[in-house]
Amino acid sequence: MPSINAALNATAAGLLAAGYVAIRRRRIEVHKRLMLGAFLASVLFLACYVTYHVLRQRATGSAHTRFPDLGAVRTVYLGLLFTHLVLAVPVVPMAIITLLRGWRGRLDRHVRIARWTLPIWLYVSLTGVLVYVMLYHVAPRLQG
Repeated sequence: MPSINAALNATAAGLLAAGYVAIRRRRIEVHKRLMLGAFLASVLFLACYVTYHVLRQRATGSAHTRFPDLGAVRTVYLGLLFTHLVLAVPVVPMAIITLLRGWRGRLDRHVRIARWTLPIWLYVSLTGVLVYVMLYHVAPRLQG
């Protein structure tokens, strides 16, 4: 399931970037569809993420996978994870507000918050993929 979560985060990031390009090219309808797709990918990610951790807690007694002590690599991982988690919390209501303002045609207010929402949402999506890669691919290889 972690690979599905990473794929959903990567999908959201790709759709967000494409949505940004679309709006810069004034392709409003394309932008709307791409941003709704990014939101859907993020909602699916959140549902899968919570489900995975609840099931993992029940099965193992621990909801999370611990990153091994690999010195500086662990420090980088924890720094990345920390910023990811701290920004993941506010991006949820920000994304909802941004989408609602766009949907309702409140474009002046939509643009004002979207300038903040997009980079944070994109960062959270991309760092989610990086956290996955470090935890499930980099750490096991470094451990030998």
